[in-house]
Amino acid sequence: MIRTLITGLGNMGMSHALALHAHPMAEVVGLVNRTGKAPSGELQSYPCFDDFTQALDQTKPDLVVIATYTDTHADFAVAAMQAGAHVFVEKPLAMSAAEAERVVASAKQTGRKLVVGYILRHHPSWQRLIAEARALGGPYVFRLNLNQQSQGAEWETHKALMQTTSPIVDCGVHYVDVMCQITDAKPLRVHAMGLRLSDEIAPDMYNYGQFQVVFSDGSVGWYEAGWGPMISETAYFVKDIISPNGAVSIVANESWNSADIDRHTKVGQLRLHPVAGPDQLIQLEDEPGHQALCNAEQDFVLRAITQDIDLSRHMDDAVQSLKICLAADASIRSGQAVSLEGALL
Repeated sequence: MIRTLITGLGNMGMSHALALHAHPMAEVVGLVNRTGKAPSGELQSYPCFDDFTQALDQTKPDLVVIATYTDTHADFAVAAMQAGAHVFVEKPLAMSAAEAERVVASAKQTGRKLVVGYILRHHPSWQRLIAEARALGGPYVFRLNLNQQSQGAEWETHKALMQTTSPIVDCGVHYVDVMCQITDAKPLRVHAMGLRLSDEIAPDMYNYGQFQVVFSDGSVGWYEAGWGPMISETAYFVKDIISPNGAVSIVANESWNSADIDRHTKVGQLRLHPVAGPDQLIQLEDEPGHQALCNAEQDFVLRAITQDIDLSRHMDDAVQSLKICLAADASIRSGQAVSLEGALL
């Protein structure tokens, strides 16, 4: 049994905790949240702490799951690995590229496993999308977005997230990771724009952003993300990949609601459009929901530990996708294009 400590019990943390609670290879030895009180329901019998350092020292876990706000990720991950634990950390991996590299360096130095929460990597329909796109051959045009019209509790969650992380960084790392898995080319430069559309967020934060990234094989990518009650539901879900040989797209259902977290990963069907030949609709049945995907993520983490899976590429990819999104954030704040070497253009 792998002794597991979970810190952060928001939407993702609760889902990861429930996944580990039900997994036969895991033993949950503690929970950490701000109140120090365990949530009601299936998890209420577990010890709960309000201090991560104290919980780490007292429970001595084999695995630490980190689902707190981004500004704590790097310090918590390094502390856990130095204490001898493997780490699963939600995306984004860190607040800066340097901090992300520090976490990866700690994993390599300690020999601990480090898995970052790229949930789409565990989704069979997204795996199929990537395979179909790669089969078309590049260079590619990537058109990806995830705008979320959030109100009430969802808007409060987004405002809390924006205390540390913008939408294009928080959500963008998923979709940039998809771009990078398809093209395998080196990202060169990023240009971005953003706008603060609400007085309810900090003056130096924006709740709408979009960016363009250029790759060394000539591929170009566009990503857009917005949060808030003012965001339009129209075209909130665009997932197109275009190549000289055709295109593959996710065909969104018009009834989908942008605030529904289960719909953020759903595919339903793909439209494959070869230049030579008719379009093909690929039906994707029995897609996993949000909890099932978290179950799959945690199962992968446990197998990575017990089977000693090499995570070198996984860690490098996590740092690269974060660097691209952070470059986009820097571009918005500077008003200039940013090279992936860190210089303004």
